[in-house]
Amino acid sequence: MDTLIIRKMEKKDLQEVLKIYKEGIETGMATFETIVPSEQVWDERHHAALRFVAEEHNRVVGWISISPVSTRAVYSGVGEVSVYLSSDHKGKGIASRLFKLLIETSEKEGFWTLQSSIFAINTSSIQLHKKMGFRIVGTREKIAQLDGIWHDTVLMERRLNI
Repeated sequence: MDTLIIRKMEKKDLQEVLKIYKEGIETGMATFETIVPSEQVWDERHHAALRFVAEEHNRVVGWISISPVSTRAVYSGVGEVSVYLSSDHKGKGIASRLFKLLIETSEKEGFWTLQSSIFAINTSSIQLHKKMGFRIVGTREKIAQLDGIWHDTVLMERRLNI
């Protein structure tokens, strides 16, 4: 029996979401961030209607959300995707299920482009995005440093047929 539930994120989930984000930070290939933001900062950075969690046995095991790429009105339908899973729940198809709901809901909310900037070394995330209909737009070479090491990122996007 499938005990996994994909649902809209609630305020009560934020501590677990941030714990999973911390795991991502610790991998050294998920984000350039080195400090987990406060609940308030995280909440302010992510679209209120476009954040979902995967829950198994009453425990949040993954999340996905969209952040605006710009405050300019002309870019209101373009969002940056973040997707994170707890380390013990990777490779089980959970991220695909989170993505499916996010894509459907984001289109209903008026988004025409979803984008992700992924560490070039994070090949599993690149493959996941391809599976979900994203295409590689380009590579940003040595875009930023993490712990003194320059990293390339792969810019990917998924566009609505417009």
